[in-house]
Amino acid sequence: MKKVQLTETVLRDANQSLMATRLPYSDYEGILSDMDKAGYYSIECWGGATFDSCLRYLGEDPWERLRNLRKHLPNTRLQMLLRGQNLLGYKHYHDDVVEKFVELSIKNGIDVIRIFDALNDFRNIETALNATKKYATEKTIASGCISYTQSPVHTVDKYIEMCKELKTMGFDTICLKDMAGTMSPYEAEHLIKGIKDAIGDMTLVLHTHCTTGMAYMTITKAIESGIDVIDCATSCFSGGTSQPSTETMYYALSQYGIDSGLNEDIINKVNDYFKPIKQKYIDNGQLNPKSLATDAQALVYKVPGGMLSNMIANLTDMHAMDKFDAALAEIPKVRADMGYPPLVTPLSQMVGNQAVTNVLVGERYKNISKEIKNYIKGEYGNPPAPIAKELVDKVLGDSEAVDCRIEDQKRTGEEFAEAKKVLGDLCRSEEDVMSYICYPDQTLKFLKERKAKEENEAVYTIEAM
Repeated sequence: MKKVQLTETVLRDANQSLMATRLPYSDYEGILSDMDKAGYYSIECWGGATFDSCLRYLGEDPWERLRNLRKHLPNTRLQMLLRGQNLLGYKHYHDDVVEKFVELSIKNGIDVIRIFDALNDFRNIETALNATKKYATEKTIASGCISYTQSPVHTVDKYIEMCKELKTMGFDTICLKDMAGTMSPYEAEHLIKGIKDAIGDMTLVLHTHCTTGMAYMTITKAIESGIDVIDCATSCFSGGTSQPSTETMYYALSQYGIDSGLNEDIINKVNDYFKPIKQKYIDNGQLNPKSLATDAQALVYKVPGGMLSNMIANLTDMHAMDKFDAALAEIPKVRADMGYPPLVTPLSQMVGNQAVTNVLVGERYKNISKEIKNYIKGEYGNPPAPIAKELVDKVLGDSEAVDCRIEDQKRTGEEFAEAKKVLGDLCRSEEDVMSYICYPDQTLKFLKERKAKEENEAVYTIEAM
């Protein structure tokens, strides 16, 4: 019997796409033991923007969240999304930092590490891959991920060659990450058949979004074409900028006579649990109805769900939602100027923020972000196509971009020593140090608040005795 397995995304990408990763651990702890019996291929629950959101908005230690997930999900693969040399931040880190982060991720409970680079520059995922292999347990899976997009320079043949390279590098599985939901059924058929012919029986995963309304058709064609694993979200957190529905795809696969390995009663119970949680965030405004809608114009803009929900949140905070349509229309223009990078973190934020700045200022590239300047200097890797001369001239003048990798400066150890010095007695573990290296301001604030809270609790306990 043919088998297609499902990864459940409600604990990470589904809520990241719909409500900018504002779902606290306390909201879903009560359903984890049931989710452990559902039969998922994996549960995507960490990485991506969860690390940032835990520290910045939720007052949570992301490492403690991961340990708790591991405790309550002992029988299920825990999956994370890792941005290669970016880790979970917005810049490239040295190799020793990347290696330590991967080591700690596996140590604290991660099984599947899905590794990608925003530019598909595979030099930027090699260190993370090597570290995953170095610290792997018998359950660890290194999944090489391709950021899928369409442009004049992105072709089926190019993607097939990328998959061959990922296999040669030593990845265990390959994932096609269609972050904007723009892959059509036609493209899925030709792409997946071509890739499966090239990589043989290696597991192939499809990750897409419902943003454009294309996802269900695309996944159906992918199943017919030989896909092995699909990413889905429990139905109340599916659709819109999120993934297709877990229960819907379970039902469709059953009709095809395809085994998904899922327990129907459990996946329905999971959805019933999350229904009132979703309603709570609709009622308090954190889940914007715009994120739940289908927008076929994303086929033009190539905007991923997380990028869209964050742009909506930022424009709302600035009382500038009247500029939303203009900012959206500016995105493909900025992307073309930057050499058609796939719109995935951190490039999606960089392109989106620059588009918003261009619209709000009223003049294109009057203000250019530090991140885009670094991108033009070559610090993020090689763009898929040449960058517009206007941008290059503004940033570099008479200089030239260099094909550089910051991570060539290997094993300095300076970041670890500096972090420990700054944190002092706030630091209790290697995980605290790593959090500070990735997000210094947010981590320092979090650790100070953690210490103050514990001191207050100690005083209360003494007074109560």
